Amino acid sequence: MNTTATDTPWKRPGRAAYVRARMRALRHPPVSVYPMSDDVVKEADVPVRMPDGVTLRLNLFRPAQAEGPLPVLLSAHPYGKDAVPKRKRGGRWSVNPQFRIMNQPEPLRISDQTSWEAPDPVWWAQQGYAVINLDTRGGGHSEGRGDLLSDQKADDIAQVIAWAAAQPWSSGRVGMLGVSYLALSQYKVAALQPPALKAICPWEGFTDAYRDFFTPGGVVEDGFARIWLFMTKRVARLNSDFAAERRRHPLRDEWWDAITPDLSRITVPILECTSFSDANLHSVGSMRAFQKVASTERHAFAHRGPKWATFYGDDARRHQLAFFDRHLRGKDVPVLPAVRLEVRDRRDRVVEVRDENEWPLARTEWRALHLGPRGTLSAESPAEPGSVTFGLKTDAAAFEHRFDEDTELTGPMTLRLQVSTSGCGDPRLFVGVEKWADGAPVPFEGSYGYGRDRVAQGRLRLALRELDRGVSDPHQPEHTFRTLEPVRHGERMEVVIPLSPSATLFRAGESLRLLIAGRYLEPRNPWFGHFPTRYRGSRSGKATVEWGVAGGSVLEVPVVPR
Repeated sequence: MNTTATDTPWKRPGRAAYVRARMRALRHPPVSVYPMSDDVVKEADVPVRMPDGVTLRLNLFRPAQAEGPLPVLLSAHPYGKDAVPKRKRGGRWSVNPQFRIMNQPEPLRISDQTSWEAPDPVWWAQQGYAVINLDTRGGGHSEGRGDLLSDQKADDIAQVIAWAAAQPWSSGRVGMLGVSYLALSQYKVAALQPPALKAICPWEGFTDAYRDFFTPGGVVEDGFARIWLFMTKRVARLNSDFAAERRRHPLRDEWWDAITPDLSRITVPILECTSFSDANLHSVGSMRAFQKVASTERHAFAHRGPKWATFYGDDARRHQLAFFDRHLRGKDVPVLPAVRLEVRDRRDRVVEVRDENEWPLARTEWRALHLGPRGTLSAESPAEPGSVTFGLKTDAAAFEHRFDEDTELTGPMTLRLQVSTSGCGDPRLFVGVEKWADGAPVPFEGSYGYGRDRVAQGRLRLALRELDRGVSDPHQPEHTFRTLEPVRHGERMEVVIPLSPSATLFRAGESLRLLIAGRYLEPRNPWFGHFPTRYRGSRSGKATVEWGVAGGSVLEVPVVPR
C-alpha cells in the first residue's frame, strides 16, 4: 500500500524490455500482405464530377462474378487512395510507414489494395460488396483544393454516394466504413441524410476536434497533432492552414463549432467502434457518438486491443459484415447487441466479452473514493482536513485504494478536486488511474500502439474550468472551453476533471492508484515514452490538493456488480 502522497510516474521500471519489443516491431512490423486475386476486379481513377465542375476520382472494386446489383461500401480520405503496399525485390512487401512509426503489438493481414485507415477492398469484394475508395477534394488524384473536417467534404461525399447509388451495378444502398479520419468523414455526411446512405461504421473516430484531440481539457496537444497536420498538408492540397487556424482559436469558438458534426441529425443505423485503447485521440469522442446520435439502431464495439489488429481481425469483421448485411442487403441476420463489451485485467488478457444494452451501464453503482491522508483513497470521508502539495513539474500527488474483492470498473470516472496553485500563472493538471498488482503497475494498450498505458486519464487547464451544463450528462461532465477564468495565487478552486472510459477488472488484493500532476504522466522519450503524444504542461509552480473541506476531493468510479 502506498504510504507516501507523492510519486514520479514518468520514471516507471520496464523501459529496457519495452524498447526491445518496440524496436523489433519497428524493424519488422507484423503486417502480412497478400495480392489481389482474380475473383476481384478493380477500376482505377473512376471520375465523378461535382456540381461546381471539380472532378473527384475513386478506385472501384467489385467481385468478378457478381450476381445482381451490389451493395456499396465507401471510404473517403485525403491521404491518397493509391498509397498501398508495394512488392519489392525478393518478393517482400513494403507497407505504410505509419505501421512502423506506431507500434504494432499483434499481427494483421491486408491485401495489396488496402490504403491507410481503409477497409481491405479485396476482402469486402469477396463478400459480395462493391467497394469505393475515394480521394477527397484536393487529395490524391482528385482535383481542387479542400479543407479538413469541412462541410464541403461532406457535400462532396454525399454527391459520390448519390452517384454510386445510380450506377447499373449498384443496388442503390450505400454504407460507409473506415478508421480515424475515415471515421470522422462519416459523421457530417450522415448528418446531411443523403437518401442512399443506409448505414455507417465509424471505427474509432472523435466527434469534437477541440475537446477530443487538439485541446482536450483545454490543454494544447502538439505532438501527434503537429505531425498529423504537417503530413496532411504534404499529401493534400488544402485551402487553409489548419495549424495556423487552431493557434488563432485557442478557445472553443464558432470556428471549432463549424467543424463539429451535429450528431443529433444522424439517423441511419450506426456501428461505432468505441475503443478504450485510444484515449489520447478517439475513445471519448467515439463513445459520445454512440450516445448522442439519433439512430434507433446503434451499436458499440468496445475493446481495448491494438487498433489495426482489431480492425482487420476476425471478430471485428464478423460484426461489420453482419451489420452491413442487415442494412445494405436486407438479410435476416441477428441484430447486433447495443454494446459489445470487452473487459480486461491487463494489456494482453481479456477477462470477458459480453453484450450490454446501454452506456453507461444501467446497473452501475457509482462509488465515491475520498482522497485522504498518507495517500489513501477510501470509501469513507476523511475525519480531519488535510492536504498534499506537489511540484507541478517535478512530481505527482498519489492516492491508492486496495480492493478486498474482485471489482469491475466499467464506465467513465470523474475526479472532483479542491485545489489551489502558486507560482504558476496558467496551471494545468493531468490525471491518471493506474492498476497495481504485486507491487508494480499493470500495463494496458494505449493510443498509437503505446503498450504501457494506464486504465484511464484526463487533463484540465484550470483557467478553463467552467462546466457546460447544457451538454454534460450525469457522471459525464463536459467543459465549455469558451471563457478564461482567473487562477489566483493560493485561492482554493473546485475543479472537475472527467476521465476516459474503460472496462477493467481489479482482482482482490490489487490496487487502484490515482495520480495528479502538472505535466503529462508519461515520459517524452520516443523509445520508451508515449511517442508521439505531447501536451503543454505547467511551466512552474506548485499545487495543493485538499480533503476534509467543504465539497471534498473525490474520485467517482463505476462499479459493476458481478
